Amino acid sequence: MSPPMSSKGKDSAAARILGSGASGVAELLIFHPVDTVAKRLMSNKAKVSFQTLSPIIFRDAASATFARKFFSLFPGLGYAAGYKVAQRVYKFGGQPWFNDLINKHYKTQFTNTFGERKGKMMMQATAGSLTGIGEVVLLPLDALKIKRQVNPEAFRGRGVVRIFMEEGTTLYRGWGWTMARNAPGSFALFGASAVTKEYALGVTDYSKATWGQNFIASVSGAIASITVAAPLDVVKTRIQNANFEHKVPGLTVVKELLKNEGPSAFFKGLTPKILVVGPKLVFSYTLAQSLIPLFSKYV
Repeated sequence: MSPPMSSKGKDSAAARILGSGASGVAELLIFHPVDTVAKRLMSNKAKVSFQTLSPIIFRDAASATFARKFFSLFPGLGYAAGYKVAQRVYKFGGQPWFNDLINKHYKTQFTNTFGERKGKMMMQATAGSLTGIGEVVLLPLDALKIKRQVNPEAFRGRGVVRIFMEEGTTLYRGWGWTMARNAPGSFALFGASAVTKEYALGVTDYSKATWGQNFIASVSGAIASITVAAPLDVVKTRIQNANFEHKVPGLTVVKELLKNEGPSAFFKGLTPKILVVGPKLVFSYTLAQSLIPLFSKYV
C-alpha cells in the first residue's frame, strides 16, 4: 500500500506529500457524502426503517429538493479536508517508513518466528498497525468532522480557532478507543492486502504489482479492515459526536448500546462503508501512484 518507486530511486518526501495530499483532496470531494451517511447511521440510536431512513440521513433537509439534500451531506467539509489530507499523507508515507524501520531492526525476529514469506507479510501488517496507532494525533480534526456531520449544534456558532482554544484536550476524547480501532484495522488492511498479493496473485515484489493486482488487494484489505474495526468505530463515533461538555465513557456507550439496540448495532453503517471502500481506496491509491512520480519530476 506504499507509494511506488520511481526509476530514479525513492520518490522525494515532497513528491509523496503532494501526490498523496492531492489524492486525499480528490477522494474527499467524491466520497465525503457517503462518509456522512455512514456516520449518521452509526450515531442513530433508534430502529432504522424505510420511513425513518430519509430523516436520519438528510436531517432537516429530508423534505427539501434533491440538490439541497445532496449538499446537506457535506457538513464539516473544512475539518474533513484537513483530516483527510493529513491522514493520507501520513498513511502513504508512514506505513513504508515503519516497514523500513522494522525491516532494518527486527527482520531476523520476524523471519525466525514466521518464516521468510510470512515474516515479510507480518512486517507489512505490523507497520500498518503502528501507523494506525499514530493516527491518534489527527484525532481533533476527526472529532470536529464527525461533530459537524452528526451534531452541528455542538459548535454553537464558534469558529475552529476558538474551539481549539476553549476545548483543548477535550478534542482528544475517545483517543483510547481510536487507537484500539486503528491498531487491528490497519493491521488487517495492510496484512490482508499483502496476503492477497502473495498467495492469491503471486506477487512477491509488492512495488511491482499492476493496477489490477493493487485493485484486488486493496479491496480485500479494506473490507477486512473495516469489518474488524467496525464495532470499535461505532463506539468511537458515539463518543466523539456528543456535545463538548458532555463526557461519555466508552464502556457506558457499549453498555447502553447492548441494552437498547443489541449486538448487531456494533455494525451499524457497515454496509455503506463496505460498498464505498473498494472504489474509495482504489481511487485514492491509484491517483497517488500516478501523481507521486509526476511530482517527482519537479520536486
